[in-house]
Amino acid sequence: MELYDAMRTTPATRAFTDEPVDDAVLHRMLEHARFAPNGGNRQGWRVVVLRGPAIRLRIRQLYQLGWREYAEHVRQGLVPFAPKDDGRWLGPAIDLAAARQTPAPNEFGDNLEHVPALLLIVAELGVLACVDNGLDRQSIIGGGSIYPFCHNLLLAARNEGLGGVLTSVLARQEDEVRELLGIPTGYGVAGLLALGHPVKVITKLRRAPVEEFTVVDHFDGPAFGG
Repeated sequence: MELYDAMRTTPATRAFTDEPVDDAVLHRMLEHARFAPNGGNRQGWRVVVLRGPAIRLRIRQLYQLGWREYAEHVRQGLVPFAPKDDGRWLGPAIDLAAARQTPAPNEFGDNLEHVPALLLIVAELGVLACVDNGLDRQSIIGGGSIYPFCHNLLLAARNEGLGGVLTSVLARQEDEVRELLGIPTGYGVAGLLALGHPVKVITKLRRAPVEEFTVVDHFDGPAFGG
């Protein structure tokens, strides 16, 4: 696809047909996605292709627990796990244990083991330059060395006629995921990438116009117009 067309028509796709994703296609996507920009060219991502039925089932169960926590935030009118005090994380805003016991039906998560292709994206924490560590707010910069690679995979999926979504909910059960898959300490769950042939191809996306989020010279400066 033409690049700008791909950028404007790559949604978060969560509903897939039963058609499998060919290994050659998946390898081709990874082959191109690996050229994503990243800090120091240290390429701190690792990818685990999840295939075993028992592993997929357990991943779905762990995902559901994280989703229940997420959903309880939403029910209470909260942004899930967002820092609330001027960007600082002060601890859970809900009763997490109670949330994990409360069913939260979700068609995508409840059928996760049936997604045609599941890729767990793992980050090697020791190679991420988190230059905002120590600031009096939630750290965000380390992900800049991992998520361009993830988005390259989504763009590659669009180019191959596939759909996909990157979900971070599974990180809520990171210790169990690490034990399940033999992930050593020093690595963290960055996300789970679900891929397949979309049930419905959505090409018209809604986003805020440039003038709403781009300004000149000052946070409250005049809107930047093309």
